[in-house]
Amino acid sequence: PVFAGMNGSAIENFSCVIYNIFLMNCTWQAGRDAPADTQYFLYWQKSREDNEMECELYIKDENCRNMGCIFQNVTIGTEKAYFLVNGSSKDSLIQFYDEYIDLYKIEILTAPLNVTAHCTRDSAGCIITWHPPLTSHVEKAKCFQYEISIQNK
Repeated sequence: PVFAGMNGSAIENFSCVIYNIFLMNCTWQAGRDAPADTQYFLYWQKSREDNEMECELYIKDENCRNMGCIFQNVTIGTEKAYFLVNGSSKDSLIQFYDEYIDLYKIEILTAPLNVTAHCTRDSAGCIITWHPPLTSHVEKAKCFQYEISIQNK
């Protein structure tokens, strides 16, 4: 059955973020009714054409239980990525958790590069320039919107 396993044993509060252009960090919490010996395993698939991959670098809690994962060399595609976290315990079956995520929605962009401000005392005021942030998936600089907050005048 699709939902085989003890109720309340699947992970909770699953979330992922992509940062520094190609790193992805996923975290979760143990199911509230999961046995103490439950160990969780994360698999993901970037697209239907890609192979499913297991986490290579788990983040562990104080009980050595896998509670997160760091992925390296992540690129953002156009399809939703598929994530699956299953678990095992010697005491009972553990329910799995799965979710489809648009990777571009979870990327934390770097700051714009080479920000410069040239100010004059005349009516020209200040000219502020910058380059777009680095990203693995946005190819057109016009896709970005910027907001400038001037703290001191």
